[in-house]
Amino acid sequence: MQPFAYTRVDDPAQAIAAVVPDARARYIAGGTNLVDLMFDVVETPSLVVDINTLPFAEVQRTPDALRIGALARMSDVADDPNVRAIAPFVAQALDASASAQLRNAATIGGNVLQRTRCAYFRDVTQACNKRSPGTGCGALGGENRMNAILGGSDACIATHASDLAVALVASGAVLHIRGASGERTVPLREFYVEPGATPAIENTLAHGELITAIDVPLSPVLARSHYLKVRDRQSYEFALVSVAIALQIENGALKDVRLAFGGIGTVPWRSDAAEKALMGAAPTRSAFERAAEVALAGAIGRGHNDFKIPLAKRAVLAAFERVTA
Repeated sequence: MQPFAYTRVDDPAQAIAAVVPDARARYIAGGTNLVDLMFDVVETPSLVVDINTLPFAEVQRTPDALRIGALARMSDVADDPNVRAIAPFVAQALDASASAQLRNAATIGGNVLQRTRCAYFRDVTQACNKRSPGTGCGALGGENRMNAILGGSDACIATHASDLAVALVASGAVLHIRGASGERTVPLREFYVEPGATPAIENTLAHGELITAIDVPLSPVLARSHYLKVRDRQSYEFALVSVAIALQIENGALKDVRLAFGGIGTVPWRSDAAEKALMGAAPTRSAFERAAEVALAGAIGRGHNDFKIPLAKRAVLAAFERVTA
């Protein structure tokens, strides 16, 4: 870890003013991702701005949405009765994340911003276009068992690490963002950027901007939802494949469907094609078998991660069975 300055702020404008002038300044709240990266010398901030006292920790139901403050702790959100009632798969995704100790410290805003756990990104002796643009991608021809099969490019196949973001993308969540030029909102799905030729650009957040809250729209489809996470061990492990699924059934047919994947995409991966294939269909196993084929049609294995393609298809069926049980 390299030396850095530290300051604590209690006002959003003060926080933004502290970070904007310094390209190497970073915000810190729970610190469960940033501090790790600082120890690995992947992140080398000159200034760390503590934002824990900012007023963004509430979880509340509005007329149109469930609003989750960016500084709310993961464990608090998972336990919130409104979250469990309105969008069960959001609570389930949080429960499946990290460890109990980390969930008590980590924030919602930090979770959706967490950076990849790709081994080549976190090892500064290895080639990684995301960490050091132009150096190459060691995972393409190296150990890529945990890497992405959807959304990758010749420059990067790093997997997005968040469980929560998968459920939030499936829900149609919207980010509230504050910066030096004012406030804006952006759908979470549009917030993330696939690597293409510029893997170092991971999202649309400008330097110095703060995520203040996340809105989960109040939608009937979310009440019948489930988050399934397949991993090497039962706890404290990142997903090999995960599925966020939500169904609304009316008169024996699927009126609304949400289907998103984690563990296999360079971003939280929502499958429009699979959802379209299911709309209006009877909620049967055969319909979801067809949808799984559609969802994974563009998947590309790179050797060690080839197994994720059939595993993801089976995970869709398992998630469907659980949400319709």
